[in-house]
Amino acid sequence: MKLVRFGPKGQERPGLYREDGTIIDVSAEIDDFDRAFFAGSGLAKIEHTARSAPPTAVGSDVRLGPPVNDPSKIICVGLNYAGHVKESGMATPREPVLFFKATSSICGPQDPIVIPKGSVKTDWEVELAVVIGKKANYVEEAEALDHVAGYLVHNDISERAFQLEREGQWVKGKSADSFAPIGPWLVTKDEIEDPQNLDLWLKVNGEMVQSSNTSDMVFSVRVLVSYISQFMSLLPGDIISTGTPFGVGMGFDPPRYLVPGDVVELGVEGLGEARQRVISYEESQ
Repeated sequence: MKLVRFGPKGQERPGLYREDGTIIDVSAEIDDFDRAFFAGSGLAKIEHTARSAPPTAVGSDVRLGPPVNDPSKIICVGLNYAGHVKESGMATPREPVLFFKATSSICGPQDPIVIPKGSVKTDWEVELAVVIGKKANYVEEAEALDHVAGYLVHNDISERAFQLEREGQWVKGKSADSFAPIGPWLVTKDEIEDPQNLDLWLKVNGEMVQSSNTSDMVFSVRVLVSYISQFMSLLPGDIISTGTPFGVGMGFDPPRYLVPGDVVELGVEGLGEARQRVISYEESQ
């Protein structure tokens, strides 16, 4: 199944996306794709609907919201692709490098990327994101994927000066409003045969700048879910963003960063594609 939330910001309705571009509105059955939905076996509840309900025609201009609403946290993994480690000039981590991204940074896959005040180094990062389906504590690697609900596309937007040149942790360079566009939809794990063999890519103004495969990950999805669960509870609806491949703006010589007017397109094999226009903070007001 492909879970989608559609409608104006703050008024999104839950739906099931079909390959013909239509959406089944399931808002009469469930409130939202949120923590309660995943914790309460919501996926099983709507499985019958996915097979039997007639689709609801929607216009091609319908806004898609983030497929998951109000997760308790976004856990991100740094330096998790061999190619990205190399372009960063850093050593390959011996353990996953973890940081958080504020949930207030989440937006829809077509919503604009807003350059924050004072930013001069806003960067792009295509990533495979994992959505947790049931609570995970001290999970063994062999059982880790049992706790996954599905996968989605994430653009881990980063302000490199805030992240790397200011005091403190990375979170403040990762958490501005609009810095976590996710979607277009959440694809349930049964549709993804192997999360470690998915092509992913990103273009800026039509130019391919990132093109890789999840096989280049240093730590697999299975390892990450197990590892993170040793340090904190992974709750239903939580998002783990698994790192980005080579080709980020910071890695160019000279570095390249986003400016208002740029258009970012990205996708992950089997998970759909997203498109975001870059605007200034003033333009967003």
